[in-house]
Amino acid sequence: LRQIFTVPADGGTPRQVTSGDWGANGTTWTPDGKGFLFTSLRMKDSEYAWRESEIYKVDAATGAVTQLTTRKGPDNNPVPSPDGRMIAYTGYDSTDATWKDAILYVMDADGRNPRALTEKLDRAPSGMMWASDGSGIYFTAENEGARNLYFSSIKGDVRQVTKGVHVLTTTDLNRNFTAVGVASTPTKPSDIVTFDVRTPAIRQLTDVNGDVLAGKQLATTEEVWYTSVDGYKIQGWIVKPAGFDPKKKYPMMLEIHGGPHSMYNVGFSFARQDHAANGYVVLYTNPRGSTGYGSAFGNAIKNAYPGKDFDDLMAGVDTVVNRGFVDSNRLYVFGCSGGGVLTSWIVGHTDRFAAASANCPVTNWLSFVGTTDGSSWYYNFAKFPWDDPSEHLRRSPLMYVGNVKTPTMLMTGVNDLRTPMPQTEEYYEALKIRKVPTAMVRFNNEWHGTSSTPSNFLRTQLYMRSWFDKYQQPPSGARVTQDPQ
Repeated sequence: LRQIFTVPADGGTPRQVTSGDWGANGTTWTPDGKGFLFTSLRMKDSEYAWRESEIYKVDAATGAVTQLTTRKGPDNNPVPSPDGRMIAYTGYDSTDATWKDAILYVMDADGRNPRALTEKLDRAPSGMMWASDGSGIYFTAENEGARNLYFSSIKGDVRQVTKGVHVLTTTDLNRNFTAVGVASTPTKPSDIVTFDVRTPAIRQLTDVNGDVLAGKQLATTEEVWYTSVDGYKIQGWIVKPAGFDPKKKYPMMLEIHGGPHSMYNVGFSFARQDHAANGYVVLYTNPRGSTGYGSAFGNAIKNAYPGKDFDDLMAGVDTVVNRGFVDSNRLYVFGCSGGGVLTSWIVGHTDRFAAASANCPVTNWLSFVGTTDGSSWYYNFAKFPWDDPSEHLRRSPLMYVGNVKTPTMLMTGVNDLRTPMPQTEEYYEALKIRKVPTAMVRFNNEWHGTSSTPSNFLRTQLYMRSWFDKYQQPPSGARVTQDPQ
């Protein structure tokens, strides 16, 4: 458990402030320097709670703890106002939705008068910073692949401060309303930027990668929207190699994000630039279940994942193929974590891809829910598996491995606790017993994912392209299978 300690600024012996059977997260000093605000759930049997947390205040001298929130549901990220009279925080009422965008709240310093400020925004605030005059809170929010700065007055008047197709993370705001942060675009790696929040013209201060990128031709990234089943509007991006010629036929990779509740964005990606530099078009999308499109869109995969997100991905592939510059005989698919789930699901439901790489996947929900480090995954199903395993089986890619003809590689970190190695091993063994071309790559020194170590990142890129290059033609008789009723 994480506890709060203090240590003299000039050095000395650490002194423990909080204790007990509960941790303390999201810790911040109160403006008077006499205590801390933090998030926890200091109650009996808190280990059994799902998406529950409260905000507390602790006296730094005495260790006395005061609970400030009581709402059923998560309350997190407390940030006190400059004068210490109010506290901003995020949360939402308890729900069984698999995704709910958090709301920005304020309350009095003693926990009274809590009130929602961004209920109508339907985007999750992060990185909250109070205006120096206490008039409101600045925060960043993700929306449709971008991240920008917003402001809410303490009365709940919300406006967008910065605009642009970029990923902006604002880290500090001074008394003169000057903000500092980092920003990135598809062709610009992150650099430090600054701007006046009253007249937000963003100015770049650093050019960290200017020498590396000098004289280099980068891939271009084109935004695309298309319609999927149920009339859902899906956003994606097409990464095109430098010197792109629309009259040529390019191989294409479909890249799928994890989560599944997360958002691909318009920030710089060396991985995609590397694939494009090797002649591939890359398509990455935000299918239903992704964040950045509101709570309803994120919750659309409740008890249905994988499901119609598969249709969203295939509609994206169709959209790009129909533009005429992609070789439909050289389509490839990959993803890690939730992307590995959908990759292993895809090859069990269509033969249109020439090869696939299912990285750090979940392939069997029955064995996964009891072995992952995220025990709350039990709650992502309508029933516990011992009461009725049918949903777990229906949603498990392993149950469709009998359909797979696509050469499928699997890559997972040997220390992975989130999607443990046996998930990969189960699927690999099933492919082997069916004599489907496969390979299993076990990454040493990796937890969840395969690329935290630089050399492993390069291996991930190279192994995948080597696997894809090996299979230039898809299996004959491409077809889409139907789920058993």
